[in-house]
Amino acid sequence: MQMRNTALRQPVEVEEIFDTHPEVSLDFEHVQAALKQGYSKPFLLVDSNIIRNKARRFKAAMPRVQPHYAVKANPDPRVLKTLIEEGVGFEIASISELDLLLSLNVPAADIYYSNPMKSRAYLEYAAAKGVEWYVLDSVEELRKIVSVKPDAKLYLRIDTPNIGSDWPLAGKFGTHVAEIKEIIDEAANLQADLAGVTFHVGSQCRNPQNWRVGIERAIKVFADMRQAGLSPRLLNIGGGYPVRHVKPIPSIEVIGEVVNEAIANLPENIRIMAEPGRYLVSDAAYFVCRVVGTATRNGKRWMYWDAGVFGGVIEVTEGLRYEILSDRTGPSIPWSVAGPTCDSVDILMRDELLPEDIEEGDFIYIPNAGAYTTAYASNFNGFPLPEVVVL
Repeated sequence: MQMRNTALRQPVEVEEIFDTHPEVSLDFEHVQAALKQGYSKPFLLVDSNIIRNKARRFKAAMPRVQPHYAVKANPDPRVLKTLIEEGVGFEIASISELDLLLSLNVPAADIYYSNPMKSRAYLEYAAAKGVEWYVLDSVEELRKIVSVKPDAKLYLRIDTPNIGSDWPLAGKFGTHVAEIKEIIDEAANLQADLAGVTFHVGSQCRNPQNWRVGIERAIKVFADMRQAGLSPRLLNIGGGYPVRHVKPIPSIEVIGEVVNEAIANLPENIRIMAEPGRYLVSDAAYFVCRVVGTATRNGKRWMYWDAGVFGGVIEVTEGLRYEILSDRTGPSIPWSVAGPTCDSVDILMRDELLPEDIEEGDFIYIPNAGAYTTAYASNFNGFPLPEVVVL
């Protein structure tokens, strides 16, 4: 296989300083074995043993923090079953995800509805199914939830720094400091059970101190809640735990050291949970697709894959830098890489350094792609959804 571009990788000495624990990826021999069975369309090959190991490693790094998997990262039922067997909980963003978990006999009372903006119809459905915990980040959402389920257990999503995250998530969600008092006062006025605080440090967060700041802010909110007569008993430290692509990352053990120190003095009656998604499943899989054709236009080389923006590789358009591998060994040249659809937005990368001898029919291998690939894919333009194969 040819590595995408060794020049993009950080020097070894930098990685050794920043990465304090080896990261395990799916063995490429499994990919080769799968391809011997034939190829008809893009597929994601997932090793459930790696998922198990990541779940155990998360728990070992933060013994007091109960992981609740973000179902949106990869909702394949076999992935969910593996996590159930490992004692991992779940958080959801929709009632389709709720139904999927209920079909696997996950108790509704153990499912956390962490989408800060929920339709009234979805709230009514979730409440009828027995969901107890709901997030909010505005007075309006507080009133909506309470009007549907007066005895709901609520947790407030607060804004926290996203510095050092590949995808900052601040802005769309998260209550700002100036708005917290109004929400707490309204919860007390409605006699609502505002029982917790949550935050999100941003996706692929490479700055462990973001969790410390978020926890410190949550502790201050707890004090305000108690002063208003509320009984806080949940701290949800969210997601954002990074996986290895082409940038160095802090290991979960390093993040755990920061979190464990920050929560050390929290009373035992405060339940602490997290919402890892990418961390638990990404390293467990390879995404495999194929070159359907190449072209030269205006002196520039173009390569077209049978999976693109609409076929599972959309995150590259948002800044995620995957390691792109092939069987070719020629010198690297700049390529523009696009998907198979006729939509002009279906362009994945420009001036990406890849082997110059790549041609039609070659396979493309993307390691550590078990999260937000097949979950994002659609049938747009009539192209098939990628297959998910679980070992």
